[in-house]
Amino acid sequence: MNRKLLFATVVSALGSLLFGFDTAVISGTTKFISQYFSLSDTTLGITVSMALWGTVLGSIVVGKPGDLFGRRAMLFVTAAIYLVSAVGCAVASGWYTLLIFRFLGGIAIGAASVMAPMYIAEISPARLRGRLVAVSQFNIVIGILMAFFSNYLLVGVGPDNWRWMFGVVAIPSALFFVLLFIVPESPRWLVKMGRPEEARGVLEGVGAENIESELEDIMRSLKEEHGTTRLMQRKYAFVIMLATMFAFFAQMSGINVIMYYAPMIFEKAGASTSSAMLQAIAVGVTNLIFTVLAMFLIDKLGRRPLLMIGAVGMFISLAGAALHYYDGNLVSDTAMVVSVLGFVAFFAFSQGAVIWVFLSEIFPNRIRSKGQALGSFVDWIVNAVIGLLFPLALTNFGGGDVFMFFAVLMIPFFFFVLKVMPETKGKSLEELEKLVVFEK
Repeated sequence: MNRKLLFATVVSALGSLLFGFDTAVISGTTKFISQYFSLSDTTLGITVSMALWGTVLGSIVVGKPGDLFGRRAMLFVTAAIYLVSAVGCAVASGWYTLLIFRFLGGIAIGAASVMAPMYIAEISPARLRGRLVAVSQFNIVIGILMAFFSNYLLVGVGPDNWRWMFGVVAIPSALFFVLLFIVPESPRWLVKMGRPEEARGVLEGVGAENIESELEDIMRSLKEEHGTTRLMQRKYAFVIMLATMFAFFAQMSGINVIMYYAPMIFEKAGASTSSAMLQAIAVGVTNLIFTVLAMFLIDKLGRRPLLMIGAVGMFISLAGAALHYYDGNLVSDTAMVVSVLGFVAFFAFSQGAVIWVFLSEIFPNRIRSKGQALGSFVDWIVNAVIGLLFPLALTNFGGGDVFMFFAVLMIPFFFFVLKVMPETKGKSLEELEKLVVFEK
């Protein structure tokens, strides 16, 4: 693999590492900020979900600036916001101040969830695109694991441990900002802006094959759209449905309940605070291992087989966790932890590895930023609602009903993949445009 291509992929995916770190770091702070700010179930839900409401805004507004100023420019802005948010959360003197900086960090997460995988998709050759865009998901899970491990190490530093947990995010944020000076702009955005010679130089630099043919395909795909950049058109109805349904089901698996509340879930299942933090690290390690496995298989087996295997596995695992809450004698504490880890494994192997790849592939060149922003918007708004309501749902309905609810939703997801979702493996972005938009 070309070294410049790999470097650009890894650097842009640092935005996804921060995405994972910043979303998961809250899990280690919930107990301590609840004590510090005297939070109830409701105000804890607001605190955890505040960053998620920021992601809703960030994911939906980043598309237009991404089209006007470029993918790389928006990654710079994202890095700067991450840095400000980390410092602000660390020094927050009141609950409202913490909420403001968590919301700001959420804007960066939402923007990164759109721009990082889109940028990678636009610089990658078709034969490597799934694997390289999956680097973005890989970095998300690395960030999650780093957050869990960092939280575990910092839990004993004193009454202000939560400040250190939030503040440590500033280090990778600064590194991300600096390294962005070295990566090139997206060649597809350069063509869109009427700068084909610069695009040719980028394609040569990242080792693209058949450069002239690829440039012609990009220019042809832009011309075929007759200059329009409006997303909400009838010919895009199928691709919009694919993006929104996939994003909806990815969150309704309940994965981020685990990522945001893992220590709380394990404590309610009988673990001590220290054991719950260690079990959260096990969640991060499992997430990492099965994401790596999926990265090796996504361009070999395809997107759909991974998703169907994952849907079955997630249903079984979530049902197992639900049974523990219904009857602890039927499913032991250990078996409950195994069920949660199994769920994380199947999610990482399927939806986790595929979602950002799929969203970055299926929209035509001219509307890709807006289309991916829409998919991310749906993903994050469902995520925010779940993050807000979970503490209340756990208290009022119990873990059994909550986990069984998520399990049952994996059944329609399986049939969505089986009957509706197209396979995108091995096709160029321009080929997919014809397959998904014009043929449908």
